[in-house]
Amino acid sequence: MPYSGREIHLAARPKGEPQLTDFRLVEADVADPQDGEIVVRNLVMSVDPYMRGRMNDAKSYVPPFKLDEALGGGAVGEVVASRAEGFAEGDVVLHDRGWREYAKVPAQYAVKVDTQLAPASRYLGVLGMPGLTAYVGLLDVAGLRDGDVVFVSGAAGAVGSIVGQIAKLRGHTVIGSAGSPEKVAHLKDDLGFDAAFDYHDGHPVKLLREAAPDGIDVYFDNVGGDHLEAAIDSAKNGARFALCGAISAYNATEPPPGPRNMFLCVGKRLRLQGFIVSDHFDRQPAFVEEVGAWLRDGKIVARETVVEGGVEAAPQAFIDLLRGANTGKMVVQIAS
Repeated sequence: MPYSGREIHLAARPKGEPQLTDFRLVEADVADPQDGEIVVRNLVMSVDPYMRGRMNDAKSYVPPFKLDEALGGGAVGEVVASRAEGFAEGDVVLHDRGWREYAKVPAQYAVKVDTQLAPASRYLGVLGMPGLTAYVGLLDVAGLRDGDVVFVSGAAGAVGSIVGQIAKLRGHTVIGSAGSPEKVAHLKDDLGFDAAFDYHDGHPVKLLREAAPDGIDVYFDNVGGDHLEAAIDSAKNGARFALCGAISAYNATEPPPGPRNMFLCVGKRLRLQGFIVSDHFDRQPAFVEEVGAWLRDGKIVARETVVEGGVEAAPQAFIDLLRGANTGKMVVQIAS
């Protein structure tokens, strides 16, 4: 029988910071699955910074969201109907049809997860896309080496917090930036960072010089803008930068100015490399084995900001995410 549930549509393309009026709550029917499909009752969904770019009508590495259609993103839910081999009612799966209560999903885009090993929300954070992003960005893209000093911007977020902890577990000095005294304390007291600063306390160039007087070897960039400028300033010769995101510019209505010291990249022989996690899914087994073991052993802190209130709470959660309201991974609880 068809299922009926609520979903969030994109009502208008945001100009600058998204507004609640850019979203619409819609009641929608979900048809019975066809061969090779499953129907999933979503339990928890993810809000992520990259979704802001998909709300623009602009060419990028993923297609933009369509107006008057449901948005998408990571979600974990329970299979309620299946016509796909290997999936049965009651299985819990990770998929990309979030922002809705019920989703019909082609089986090739769903992965069964073990909620006995970890809660469902962990597969949207430390054991999901953010965790894999941190892992491949730090180890493969930045090429972490013995003795490296690592700087992470947006370090209290879903990706940055895992980057810093992986570096610490591998024996490195780690410095992070965050947006409040509480987040700075979390980085140092809970996650074991060697130093951290609140970027509201001054220009990041000055703050990073103080935190890393001998310079940095690796920069994991989640922020861009003045943080990228600071990293270039403090970089040692041959430093490697993994460019993951630039959240400082996501809501900009005009192109933001670039770092004013790009000329230093030449003399310092810096390597700046952007990357997209979907190019690195071959690293999933190694990532799950190493990070999963750390999580089981209690060596990694996987802080979450959980927003209650069902799917209708997702737009405000997303707006709050872009404002920095989260510590760790932000998820929306859709059902229990």
